[in-house]
Amino acid sequence: MITPENIVRHELIGLKAKVTSSTDQDNVGAEGRVVDESRNMLVIETKLGEKNFVKEQNIFSFYLPRSRKWVSVDGKIIVARPEDRIKKKFDKW
Repeated sequence: MITPENIVRHELIGLKAKVTSSTDQDNVGAEGRVVDESRNMLVIETKLGEKNFVKEQNIFSFYLPRSRKWVSVDGKIIVARPEDRIKKKFDKW
C-alpha cells in the first residue's frame, strides 16, 4: 500500500499528479494521470494530451486514493529509474 511515508519507493504510474512548482512557469498547475516514467522524466496525461516533465525541475503532488491525501514530492528526490529507487537511501523517507 502506498503511503505518504513510502511513496518515493513505489510505482508512480497510474497516480493522479499535478505540478505545484517548476523552473518553467508554464508547467505549474498541469495535472493528470502519470502514464510513463523514465530516469529523468514523468509523462502525465493531461486534458490537452501527454506532456513530459523533467523530474529535477519540478515539484509534484501525487494523490493517494486510499489515504485521500495529496503528497508533495520534490522531483530531485525521485530522479532514478523506478526499479532503482527501491535501492536508494532517502533522508526524509
